[in-house]
Amino acid sequence: MGLSTTEQSGRKATLARFSFHLLRGLRSLTPAAALALTACGDQPPQQQAAAPPPVTVAEPVKRTVTDWDEFTGRFEAVQEVAVRARVGGFVTSVEFRDGSIVKSGDLLYVIDARPFEAVAEQADGQLSDARARAELARRELDRALTLNQTQAVSDSIVDQRRQTLQAARAAEMQAEGALKAAKLNIEFTHVMAPITGRVSRHLVTPGNLVQGSDGGSTLLTSIVSLDPIYIYFDVDEATYQRNSRLWAEGKRPSSRDTPNPVQVTLTGETKPSHDGKMDFLDNRLDASTGTLRSRAVIPNKDLSILPGQFGRVRIIGSAPYEALLLPDTAIATDQSRKIVFVVKDDNTVEAKPVILGPLDDGLRVIREGLKPEDRVIVDGLQRARVGAKVTPQTAQAKPAGGKT
Repeated sequence: MGLSTTEQSGRKATLARFSFHLLRGLRSLTPAAALALTACGDQPPQQQAAAPPPVTVAEPVKRTVTDWDEFTGRFEAVQEVAVRARVGGFVTSVEFRDGSIVKSGDLLYVIDARPFEAVAEQADGQLSDARARAELARRELDRALTLNQTQAVSDSIVDQRRQTLQAARAAEMQAEGALKAAKLNIEFTHVMAPITGRVSRHLVTPGNLVQGSDGGSTLLTSIVSLDPIYIYFDVDEATYQRNSRLWAEGKRPSSRDTPNPVQVTLTGETKPSHDGKMDFLDNRLDASTGTLRSRAVIPNKDLSILPGQFGRVRIIGSAPYEALLLPDTAIATDQSRKIVFVVKDDNTVEAKPVILGPLDDGLRVIREGLKPEDRVIVDGLQRARVGAKVTPQTAQAKPAGGKT
């Protein structure tokens, strides 16, 4: 039996509403179904454990080293001269350039020599007169001696003429001395450099009157020698006693008897640039400072070092000995201790406390706490943990800044 049009329309509407609610139900079931599938499915694979961190290891460098003691010193000239006028007069010229290098015998100043030349001429005339008088006295004595042989002249006359000759010769000697003094004064009007070195500025200009040695001589300039040059420094009492013990044991030569080598680092330098040798030790310690004044002599061929400069002086402080060395970058601080990290045979990290020595050619001397065969971490300390495993990569120990 066929459906009417009204019934057919109602059935279609009912099917449409059923389809709409069915779709809404399926959408709401989709997350739950996905969660069920996930719960029923396989678990995801676990993350793999991280590999041990890589570090760079190296065995300590073994070589013969010598300890050095370091002090602060000041350079001083071996020779220093204050150039003064030896005769008074007016300065006529200055013959040097301020601050230049002068050689011994170079002309520095010229003083008016005319007054001294006049005195020299007068002394020359007096000497000629004295020589003439002495010659006359000699001849009269000869005649008196001849006449005395025939008793024509008494012995007293001979004695008088002999005394006259002696007085004439004395007057001649005085005249010779006066002439020499006058000639010296002429020579002193040319002021010469007494040593080779660097001259200071001129303190007197031409036209000024200077005083000679008789009335408080005038300072004209100064000269300091430069090559070689001294460096003075003070050694503390503890270092002096230690070096004395080493000398008594035959492990270190005394600087009093042996020109022990020294190394000097100038201001602004990071390593020694000049070599020298010990030259002097004082005979007592300074009671106020407890130090011993010492001196070394340093070649200064390029004249670059000036008196008054500061420098760091290194002197040998031990006999040569075998030592283990590491770069400073391999050394860590644990409170008051210095430690290094060592990789054991099973590649685990171990911390070893060490006692440090001085630097030697960029590497630090390790006095105690290390063995020659230890594998020390020299790079990658931040990745190392005590007891944890690492992946060691072998290299050679080099100073800080060097490539491994």
